Amino acid sequence: MREAQRLLDAGMPFHAHEVFEDAWKSGPEAEAPLWRGLAQLAVGLTHAARGNTVGGARLLRRGAASLAEVPGAHGMDVPGLVRWAGELAHRVADGAVVDAAREAPRLRGGGSAS
Repeated sequence: MREAQRLLDAGMPFHAHEVFEDAWKSGPEAEAPLWRGLAQLAVGLTHAARGNTVGGARLLRRGAASLAEVPGAHGMDVPGLVRWAGELAHRVADGAVVDAAREAPRLRGGGSAS
């Protein structure tokens, strides 16, 4: 999780997505929904930062929906991440220009880094 946060903070959400995807596919089955949802948020942020507003908003919403079904885990503020994703998806769908580093979520504590 530390590595994923470092990558998100550096404006490298696709690389963070790969970290989450590895945890999703190699970790315990019970944790798969958590890591899958986080991977979807990271790739949604990637699309949004690259100007793909439709794909970005869709993946942010999909990740938020996946996480909404997961209780907090590993010290993460899951409700805060769900809120962050929903708010960002709305702004992206409205055409907001996204800076991945500035919009990076806080995995512990929820919400955005800014």
